[in-house]
Amino acid sequence: MSETQESRKRNKKRYANFKNKRHRGPRELEVGMQGILITCNMNQRKCTAEAFSLLSEYADQLYGPEKFADSAESDSDDGADEDDAEAELKKEVKQIRSSMQKRERRFQALDSGANNVVFIRTQNLADPSKLVHHILEDLHKTKKMKSRVILRMLPVSGTCRAFIEDMEKYLSRFLEPWFRDPNQGTFQIVFKARNSSHMKREEVIKALAGLVGKMNRMNKVDLTNPQYTIIVEVIKSVCCVSVVQDYMLFRKFNLQEVVKLDKAEETRQTTGESQQKPVEEEAKAVKQEEVAQESEMGPELGEMKKEVEEEVAVATDMEKDEEEPVIQQ
Repeated sequence: MSETQESRKRNKKRYANFKNKRHRGPRELEVGMQGILITCNMNQRKCTAEAFSLLSEYADQLYGPEKFADSAESDSDDGADEDDAEAELKKEVKQIRSSMQKRERRFQALDSGANNVVFIRTQNLADPSKLVHHILEDLHKTKKMKSRVILRMLPVSGTCRAFIEDMEKYLSRFLEPWFRDPNQGTFQIVFKARNSSHMKREEVIKALAGLVGKMNRMNKVDLTNPQYTIIVEVIKSVCCVSVVQDYMLFRKFNLQEVVKLDKAEETRQTTGESQQKPVEEEAKAVKQEEVAQESEMGPELGEMKKEVEEEVAVATDMEKDEEEPVIQQ
């Protein structure tokens, strides 16, 4: 009896350990994935919800609603129970579950491997950088705040192992569409390492800059207003890379700063116009009154001006006579 109890306990422990580990791989950021890294401030659950809402809204605008093939479910099983309320209820539950599973095809939230960072895996999208640029461009134009928790939204167009040899090998092919002769452009490299101590910023930037320079000598570094920005995000042993445009214009892809700065500029411009407008209108009105008075008075105004000028001349001569020094003998 004791042997059977021990064997049962052993099997339970083995099953419990398997249950905890079986989803670890597919639910984490791995090499070969594409997606979007989203940074937040402490509240990752709310950040994930906002990300799904924002990405779905703009993905529908850019690519259209997500389409799925109709499930090939035969109605023969429910043929006899078509009028049965219970069968109809089961059918609706199946449809809801299938629709919820299908909605995860385009975007799927995975563990990024770093705190305050959410990774949204994208599927059936050519390049997530196009979607991110579309979102930031719209926020920059409309000046509407559509997120409270999301800070930055960085596309991940490719991934490789986070070792300098693997990165050079992978990026030598990945960067060709932008920098390989005859293509060229100004660029900057933005590097960030999270939960990784074996990657040094200076080493990575120097290696990648040399790689881009070898592709075309006309590629130049520009830290002020580059045409392209190479984003390199290392999380544990995974290197996430992408090439984006308008990185400085969109305030380093920060959703909060893009809207905030635009509103401040608009307020500053509006305040300046409101202060200058009354002054300009008042000066214009005074000028119009002077012109009207001159046209109405005509020759009389000319005679008055002559009299005033003569009086001023006489007064000036009198002041000169009074100011002459008196010589004492």
